[in-house]
Amino acid sequence: NVLAHVPDLNDFVGGVKILMKPEGIATFEFPHLEKLIAENQFDTIYHEHFCYFSATAIDAIARRHGMIFFDVEELPTHGGSLRVYLAHEGREERAKAVTDLLAREERAGFKSLAIYEAFDEKVKATKRKLLSFLIAAKDSGKTVVGYGAPGKGNTLLNYCGIGPDFLDFTVDRNHHKHGRFTPGTHIPVLPVETIDEAKPDYVLILPWNLKKEIVAQMKHIGEWGGKFVVPIPETTIIDPRDAA
Repeated sequence: NVLAHVPDLNDFVGGVKILMKPEGIATFEFPHLEKLIAENQFDTIYHEHFCYFSATAIDAIARRHGMIFFDVEELPTHGGSLRVYLAHEGREERAKAVTDLLAREERAGFKSLAIYEAFDEKVKATKRKLLSFLIAAKDSGKTVVGYGAPGKGNTLLNYCGIGPDFLDFTVDRNHHKHGRFTPGTHIPVLPVETIDEAKPDYVLILPWNLKKEIVAQMKHIGEWGGKFVVPIPETTIIDPRDAA
């Protein structure tokens, strides 16, 4: 879980090759760009990540440094991740899983600009849809609060321009965040119990990758007619009474 955080990718991978014994294997794990684009996970793009990798990019960087990208696992973490395995060139046979994944990405267009241009438009449309919902909710007198104060949530809030004019507050289970504010948008971060006191009409789930757990933990908001809002991949309303 380091590769996405590396500012000089070639220097880092070149160093890994130097460190590896002739029979050595290097493994890296990172969010998969294919999933990021397919599921519109633009809010996972934030400051601590220098790169967002496809299998195609990993294959290219491995070749550049005299290594083979020989095996891969597709994992559910962070909205969909890859765990890749690299070895010195000629030391390992490429697994069918790698060949299939590279072919899948080529069919999807990962070697052209069109897929990234389409993603750009999809992100803009998502922003408009979320803001339209929030404006309509506030104009009709509804109360809206947030759940969570994660890094991805701050990307979403700042990109969409969502501040305390839309969210009265957000809550988090991490007590170290209580009494503080979301960076840039200055929304108060309060304890989870504040939701029960405020009884809002809508709870915007910012860590959408944990939506199942959050809905299960907070399904009691349905007792006063509260509903959940999930912004990614597009604005979706969840009635906890239906989810139950």
